[in-house]
Amino acid sequence: MAHILEYTTVETIEDGVSCLRGAYVAGKSRELYWRKYHLQRLYDLIKQNEERFYEALANDMKKPRLEAFVGDISPVLEECVYFLDNIDRLIKDKKVKSRSRVSGASATNIIRKDPLGVVLIFGAWNFPLQLTLVPLVGAIAGGNTAIVKPSELSGHTSALLAELFPRYMDQSMYRIVNGGVRESTALLSHSFDHIFYTGSPRVGKIIMEASAKHLTPVTLELGGKCPAIVTEDVDINVVAQRIAFGKFYNSGQACVAPDYVLIHESKLPAFVDAFRRTIQLWFGDRPQSSPDFARLISVDHFDHVARLINNRDSGDIVMGGDMDREERYIGPTLITNIDYSESVLMGDEIFGPVLPVLTYKGIRDAIAYINKKHSPLALYIFSKDKKVTEKKYALPFGGVGNSGMGNYHGDKSFDTFTHERSIMTKNQRMEFLLRVRYPPYTSKNLSLLRTLLSTHPLNYYYKTHRTGFKVNFVLILLIIAFLRPRMS
Repeated sequence: MAHILEYTTVETIEDGVSCLRGAYVAGKSRELYWRKYHLQRLYDLIKQNEERFYEALANDMKKPRLEAFVGDISPVLEECVYFLDNIDRLIKDKKVKSRSRVSGASATNIIRKDPLGVVLIFGAWNFPLQLTLVPLVGAIAGGNTAIVKPSELSGHTSALLAELFPRYMDQSMYRIVNGGVRESTALLSHSFDHIFYTGSPRVGKIIMEASAKHLTPVTLELGGKCPAIVTEDVDINVVAQRIAFGKFYNSGQACVAPDYVLIHESKLPAFVDAFRRTIQLWFGDRPQSSPDFARLISVDHFDHVARLINNRDSGDIVMGGDMDREERYIGPTLITNIDYSESVLMGDEIFGPVLPVLTYKGIRDAIAYINKKHSPLALYIFSKDKKVTEKKYALPFGGVGNSGMGNYHGDKSFDTFTHERSIMTKNQRMEFLLRVRYPPYTSKNLSLLRTLLSTHPLNYYYKTHRTGFKVNFVLILLIIAFLRPRMS
């Protein structure tokens, strides 16, 4: 995409990091006014250029207008509005009670959500607005400065962001860096206060290794092979539509797309028939001509998915399999008769419009197979049997292990991009209550502290919950009585 994007020079990256650090130290990004201002400006950037973004997304991967709105435009606008409506609530200090009966006796305690500092956000190409700008919304609301690195693969969208950003956002606080491996490596050589990455587990490990050199915390939104389990008792037509939507939305290039189906062997023929009818209804006899079916992001990615389909161990193609390399098109493809252990389709995440369907005899077999693999980002269970749906708690899924760490959106984004700072304010007039802890240490002081601080599991609930204030009040009176001779 070098012919579309103008890559940021390493020298400009150096200057940008230094500039953003200076702005953060000066405190500009922390001010509530500027947080709200830039949330509104980011909203305006998308809203006022919505048609241009539709065009860019279509140029990158022929993304249908509806999918572009639902998957890219709307999430950014909604996140901006959410924080504009809620930031006053989120930044309020939270009063908390001290657990210490001695040092906390004369203190007022609060938790304050402080910004982290200068953050680095790596976006992704499959939803290049949502996955790049929604984390930025949280960073802005949290009071941070930020460098945003969109994916070079979604070149038209990234170029448009680079063009518009200086018009809407204060460049001393928020900047776009465009480029590939060289530019990303230059960014990772700097010390940031948080790194947010969306993408593959392979690159996620590189990000984590680089961040470890500076002890930088990370949020990793990765992928995984998301399974869909289908039992005998379902409406197979409804299930086929729901799985087809999840799989072929954005041509299967979504981290939460169903990557494979585990279906009871008795339901396979009906599922295949229902799936064919669904694809015919949605995309017609020739999905390649449909305006509602997106393309793969690059020729390299096309070649990768094509190799998976054409591999001799991949199973039997019962639907689709048609390809056009020049258009980066692979049709909706359904594959059955797959070897659980040998098929290359069951290795890494497919990330394309290809759906392997495996069968099982008993639900325990399906669960055992899923548990042998890395934790997926999502898990879909189609069943009317509560005993089956409740088994999801025994299955690994959702933002842990190989599928990432951390979370965001809404209040969780604010938590991700802030630090909970504990602040204790002590009343000097109550200093006499604390003398029991000061040297010279005496046996009387120790005896009193034992009385004050001792608890036991058998009487813990009674002491701390039932008596509460009464117990603390009595303890204070004991300290006063003990110290009165010294005060006179």
